Amino acid sequence: MNEVIHVSHPLVQHKLTLMRDRETSTKSFRELTREIATLMCYEVTRDLPLEDVTIETPLETMQAPMLTGKKLVFVPILRAGLGLLEGMLDLVPAARVAHIGLYRDPESLEPVEYYFKTAPDLGERLVIVIDPMLATGNTLVAAAYRLKEHGAGEVRVVSLLAAPEGLANFHAHHPEIRVWTAAIDPRLDDHGYIRPGLGDAGDRLYGTR
Repeated sequence: MNEVIHVSHPLVQHKLTLMRDRETSTKSFRELTREIATLMCYEVTRDLPLEDVTIETPLETMQAPMLTGKKLVFVPILRAGLGLLEGMLDLVPAARVAHIGLYRDPESLEPVEYYFKTAPDLGERLVIVIDPMLATGNTLVAAAYRLKEHGAGEVRVVSLLAAPEGLANFHAHHPEIRVWTAAIDPRLDDHGYIRPGLGDAGDRLYGTR
């Protein structure tokens, strides 16, 4: 899978293991999500373009690199994607934020959209979609199509966990979009949950189950 980047950094793997543990509290889970999001944001942005600019240090004038081009757009998939958003904004505070509200129908496992709001100039920005779990892949497939309809050019995905079935489904629809994930678990169960996984990310973030 050339379009899948496994983020194997020891700190990412350590924090993911803590998040998987069923004994981890809501407070700790939320803190870990923010921390791991910052680390994964570092990985997904490591090839951003730079340009040299002239600055004055306290000692002399110099040429130094700064980011070039328009600000990034982070797109959390509501609601669980919001848990990762803050950690990514800690690293890139000037990024724009779009929102896509999608939930998975429990019977069909197909995504249902209930909210969409984004910047008008997506084609001029790097778009990073944030969803903690890439399970069946149906939600991210739908999100990527909606963003492309609104002009998105380069799109990337950040997901804590992925399943092989979901990755295959997603890349069958969007073969050019790269996915950064901390782990690819072995399988999905009959309810579309990643196994062994970490449970429902939204419920664990917000204490709703």
